[in-house]
Order: sequence, then structure tokens, then C-alpha cells
Amino acid sequence: MIALSNTPVLETERLILRAPVATDYSVYAAFMAGDRCRWVGGPQAERESFRSFAAIMGHWILRGFGQFVITDRRSGAVLGQAGAWFPAAKPEQEIGWHIWAPEAEGQGIAYEAALAARDHVFGPLGWTTAVSYIATDNTRSAALAARMGAVIDREAVPMEAPFPIDVWRHPNPRSLA
Repeated sequence: MIALSNTPVLETERLILRAPVATDYSVYAAFMAGDRCRWVGGPQAERESFRSFAAIMGHWILRGFGQFVITDRRSGAVLGQAGAWFPAAKPEQEIGWHIWAPEAEGQGIAYEAALAARDHVFGPLGWTTAVSYIATDNTRSAALAARMGAVIDREAVPMEAPFPIDVWRHPNPRSLA
């Protein structure tokens, strides 16, 4: 199995966040084929999900950072993604998250992973600001962003999307201490 080299690994109490590998694709493709991915461009046919997964992997090469794959620390099960995201079409650097495995929803997995990602972007990556672009109707992600201390930034430039988007501005974790 080929892996991205020099990609950091983040560890939390229950999770390991690591670089995406080819074998993660089947869990991602199942997520992207269903209606749970409606806020991230889905559902998608396999052709499109393959391209979007390749973009997740390629982002690490083009930017030197990206979305980690969230795995269960004990079982190794692939649960989702979380991390830094800044493709060319985005106005600002973003912290994003998605739970791919339906059985992982409602378990605090996204929150735990998103906090680790936030610490990573404001720590080793040296970001001074970060946002999350969240569909206005995505109440679960909005609640997670608020739980992290993020607030809607009405002055921020929204990203283009086929539905209304709110821009949530994240606090630097050092300002929360």
C-alpha cells in the first residue's frame, strides 16, 4: 500500500488521524454515494467520488497539508475525515470534517477529530485564522463549530455553493486558555 510520506499523525484519546491511503476509498465512496453527503457535493457516482478522493490525497502534495482520515484507535476502522483544506476555489483556509461511517455519527468523533485538526492548523501549520464553510441547513456541523467556539463571521467572503453557506470563524486555541 502506497502512503503519502512525511504526513503527520495526530492522536486523540479514541482516534488516530493519518494520511489517506487507497484502501480508505471504499468507505469514502459508500459515504459519497448516499444522501448523508448532500452538503459536500453528493450524492456522487463512482467516477466523481474517485475524483474527489483523489483531490483529498492530492491536496497533501500540492499544499503540504490536508484532510486526515479519522480512524478508530482500537479497531483501525475508517470513520471519516478532518483537517486543513484550502483548494484554489476557497476564499480562506478551512478546517473541515465529515463522518463517513454512519455508525460513528453521534459519538463525538467529529468533535474530537476537529479539535485535533484545529490544534494542528494553529500549532504546527502556523495559521493565524481559519474558517469552516457550513451549509446553513447543516445544523449538526453548525452545532459542532459552535461547540468548538467558532462564531458566524458575516464579514467573511462566502464560498460558492449550490446552497446558502455560513462562514464560521474559529478562535485560536491559545485565546481560549
